[in-house]
Amino acid sequence: MASIRDADIHLRLQSLDAFAASHRNSLQSLRATALETARSQSELAEIKAKLREAEDELVKALAVKTRREAKRMALKDAIDSARGRVEDLKTSIQKRRTEQEECATVVSQHRLVLAASEQKSNESIEQDEVQEAISWYNRVLGFHVEGGHGVKFTFKNINVDNPNEEYFFTIRHEDDTYTLLNCEPSLKDIDELIHELNKTNGLFKFVRTMRKKFQEAVAQGSLSMITNEHQESSFISASAPVLSESTIRSYSPTERNEHQGEPTKVNARLQKQVNWRRVKSAILSPDSASSVRQSPRLKV
Repeated sequence: MASIRDADIHLRLQSLDAFAASHRNSLQSLRATALETARSQSELAEIKAKLREAEDELVKALAVKTRREAKRMALKDAIDSARGRVEDLKTSIQKRRTEQEECATVVSQHRLVLAASEQKSNESIEQDEVQEAISWYNRVLGFHVEGGHGVKFTFKNINVDNPNEEYFFTIRHEDDTYTLLNCEPSLKDIDELIHELNKTNGLFKFVRTMRKKFQEAVAQGSLSMITNEHQESSFISASAPVLSESTIRSYSPTERNEHQGEPTKVNARLQKQVNWRRVKSAILSPDSASSVRQSPRLKV
């Protein structure tokens, strides 16, 4: 019995030793596993930290990307809006240009019409003034001018006893020289007057002087009347300086009947060249002007 117990104890001791050895081995294995686990957890913590950092960087990158995308979309919208405005402006500019061209065309047409109307109005006014001036000179002074081989200046109302008596002289301008063709009645110092006329080219002064000479000759009673045939009437060339300032043409009764109702070249030139106020002040001498009643419309 004792041996059985000893054997059983020995077996149990062996079993305990094996269990203890196994337990030690398990502890060592667990210790190694724990150490490995600790290292793994440490590495896992580092990985998690790095992962968090990576996530943070990713979030930041996504935020930057989102902001950039938002900016890009906003810039795209602004560009599209600007392009739309540019197109609208181009359309508006083109429309304004078209309107401006149309307005310029209309203004140009109106200017042409206005210029034509003003010219016609001025010509009408000037023609009326010319006709009135000619009528006044013919009626009050008996003065008229006729063109032919030369230019004939005729005066009436010189002789108080015979107002219808005509006093005239004819001059010709050629090669910048005035020549007296005839003078009826003859006057003294006529050559000196012609010389002065060629020297100064003062035709108006010469005409005034001739009228004054006729008046003085009548007053002195020293005139000798000479009758010549009336020269064929035609207007003098417009290139002569004698007509450069003003020209007055009067027609005989026969000529007026022949030309009545028909505009002539003479009338056309009269409308453009005659300023009757200047002619009046130039031809009418102070002596005769004070003795003749003037029309109120002819006062300068």
